[in-house]
Amino acid sequence: MAVISFKCPNCDGELIFDPETQKYKCEYCGSKFTQAELDALQPAESEETDAGAADGSDEAEQETTEQQSADTKKKEGEDGGAEAVIYNCPSCGAEIVTDATTAATFCYYCHNPVVLGKRLEGKYLPNKVIPFKISKKEAEKRFLEYVGKKKFVPKAFFNKKQIECLSGVYFPYWIYDAKLQGKLQGEGKKIRVWRTGDTEYTETKFYHVEREGEVNLKNLAENALQKANVQLVKGVLPYQFNEMKDFNMGYLSGFMAEKRDIEQKAVEGNMQATMKNSAEKLMRESVQGYNALSVNSFGVIPKKEDWSYALLPVWTVTYKGKDGKIYYYSMNGQTGKVFGELPVDYGKVTLTGIISAVVVLIIALIGGYFL
Repeated sequence: MAVISFKCPNCDGELIFDPETQKYKCEYCGSKFTQAELDALQPAESEETDAGAADGSDEAEQETTEQQSADTKKKEGEDGGAEAVIYNCPSCGAEIVTDATTAATFCYYCHNPVVLGKRLEGKYLPNKVIPFKISKKEAEKRFLEYVGKKKFVPKAFFNKKQIECLSGVYFPYWIYDAKLQGKLQGEGKKIRVWRTGDTEYTETKFYHVEREGEVNLKNLAENALQKANVQLVKGVLPYQFNEMKDFNMGYLSGFMAEKRDIEQKAVEGNMQATMKNSAEKLMRESVQGYNALSVNSFGVIPKKEDWSYALLPVWTVTYKGKDGKIYYYSMNGQTGKVFGELPVDYGKVTLTGIISAVVVLIIALIGGYFL
């Protein structure tokens, strides 16, 4: 497995992508670099090597260790189908095991950020990425503010150890754009009500309605990872896709990332249904001047379809409750939108109920005494 790390030109420390500055930051000497600056510093003779490691992408700061492939081992999981991969950390040499879809992670021993380059080559090379915009410090702050408003969440869910488990993960999505011809036929109603004396009159007029035209839909997103909690990855949508960038391996440094294991054909049905529903909604909204509209028929003819494979940022943390259920909190790493299912401390609920009942009883007794 080709392990890619990103080195600081000043001190040779590890570079990570910094969401706050949108630059690469060295944790050791504090240097910061833009992609353009790193590209300019890259020696010409190593550009070909880096391009090969990233399947043609210009990765100026990459330091690939192809000899790691000799130390890579694949092994079958207990279920007979799960693939695990062992790689060697380029900083400390420790062996780290990942599952088949992990594309970026950390060494568990020295915490060195590494990108598993071979996982994102060829057809698995993403077209686009939305870089993290919210830093871990800011994510932790928002997490505590959010959970602090929930009275019945167990303390263990937001203790120091749990907060440290908050992870920035790039999840894979299929992004779909479509240009289509739509045609809607329906019936519109205009209702007029008036009163003459004591008599109220209602007049209802029916109209045949048709709409036909071109509809452009952009950035419809669908999860591309089987093991992902579908509610989690959909709950943080939408993203601001106007900030989407061409994929660069460097954006993954300092974060975790997953490669897709759901192919385009598997999501085409869902995407086309979403496309049709979205187009119908837009065409319905174009019909004005009626009190009610019922659609009798609607059809679309796709004229152009574009698919892209993108990695989108999510801050997430999971928690195993006393009931054995896995609860989770997730936050859009770009917009800050929060979604999750939080555990409930039923001890707190019971105690609050008892206290409330006692307070009510005391008020009732005091009220009765003065009466």
